[in-house]
Amino acid sequence: MLIFPAIDLYGGKAVRLYKGDYEQMTIYNDDPLSVARDFENNGAEWVHLVDLEGAKNGSTPNIDTVAKIARETSLSCEIGGGIRSMETVETYFAAGVERVILGTAAVTDEAFLHATVEKYGEKIAVGVDIKDGMVAIKGWIEKSQYDAFDFCRKMQSIGVKTIICTDISKDGAMKGANHALYRELSEKFDMQIVASGGVSSMDDVKKLADLNIYGAIIGKAYYMGAIDLKKAIEVAK
Repeated sequence: MLIFPAIDLYGGKAVRLYKGDYEQMTIYNDDPLSVARDFENNGAEWVHLVDLEGAKNGSTPNIDTVAKIARETSLSCEIGGGIRSMETVETYFAAGVERVILGTAAVTDEAFLHATVEKYGEKIAVGVDIKDGMVAIKGWIEKSQYDAFDFCRKMQSIGVKTIICTDISKDGAMKGANHALYRELSEKFDMQIVASGGVSSMDDVKKLADLNIYGAIIGKAYYMGAIDLKKAIEVAK
């Protein structure tokens, strides 16, 4: 299992939200590049980036920061947050990003999803953000009409190779991941599954690694010092 340490970007800074709430934002570092370098020094191969401003308005306000991380570290970068056009996808790939994550657009714009998967294949991932069993969209503000498992089934049929699945109720709460959810996803689907939300202890990392899923995202637990990133990467392997 791969560990994806996360940097959420807002105003060029590394921040975290509590359960996706923009009113409950903590700034952890003014220099996201230094955070990425720390990930690299601890043995990470990937960094999971989220443009929280982009998620709101569909733009790429943090593109310079993203390009800098891609250019000045050896980390493979994946990014999500407001990616709703082919132009934005291409902007990120031109900046050196390895994988682009579609969220709201994967739910609301099927033609766009098909076009990106057709053009870029496994370089396109889909974020499946779950609220009360349904897929949430628009920065987790709205619930879609999709049941989470039905949506995952649809993604697999379209040819999506990687899904990043977040249990919103666990995100940033430091109360453990939803292991039952990831077990069920890994049993039902052939896609690469990345666990996100609530990965807050080494025990979480061990349990997720035992499920043989593709990856786990570590965010707040790293910033609070609850998880030693180097040890987590070793355990995950």
